[in-house]
Amino acid sequence: MNKTLCLDFGNSRLKAAIFLNEEIKETFLLREDAEIHLQEVLQHHQPHYSILSSVIEHSAAIEELLNNQTKFHKLTNTSSLAFTIPVGKPETVGADRLAIASAAVDMFPGQHNLVIALGSCITYNFINKQHQLLGGAITPGMEMRFRAMHEFTAKLPMAKATWNVPLIGYDTITNLQSGVVLGIAGEIDKMIELYNNRYSNFNVLLTGGDIPFFEPHLKKKIFADPHLIFKGLYAISKINHV
Repeated sequence: MNKTLCLDFGNSRLKAAIFLNEEIKETFLLREDAEIHLQEVLQHHQPHYSILSSVIEHSAAIEELLNNQTKFHKLTNTSSLAFTIPVGKPETVGADRLAIASAAVDMFPGQHNLVIALGSCITYNFINKQHQLLGGAITPGMEMRFRAMHEFTAKLPMAKATWNVPLIGYDTITNLQSGVVLGIAGEIDKMIELYNNRYSNFNVLLTGGDIPFFEPHLKKKIFADPHLIFKGLYAISKINHV
């Protein structure tokens, strides 16, 4: 049985998943000594294939390690994909957005899909039923909003998220929490409404580690999956490792 190592290098964390055939067997974060940790992962799991989505400047030694010990693929806009990218500059589309678009097409082929990723930034990614990634929108993520209000003011504290926020904050912290959490939930609802005005029938997929903070506050029923990017990477790996 084949093992595939899927790596997602984001702005805040280096994440990984091990697939055994079609099933995720384990997910984990790489330590700060990423190269050493990765070597340990390769020795322990001995994956046949590996694929990397990266939006950061990572060490070249990591790619060399993966290339030497696995059949390695680095995700870019030139990768073989199950969709097209009819935008002006496809090379500017982040690898993470390519991966989640791939997951949507793999799971819901021949349908309109809006994929919303909750990360350092929130991205809205629309793939039509013709399997074209048309683009979308990018807005500040939850942590970025909390940090901006703290760092760009003299007295506002650094707040942390909770899903159970009051509509009307009763102190500074709950005011910040209400503004960020309910504000993002309202933003997501409004974006879905705007897409619905143009495309009356589409799936909404929500992904990212911040899902639990917002899912209870959203109006529309959505398909929530924190591991969507890994599933998309695995789907791309299958296409590029034939």
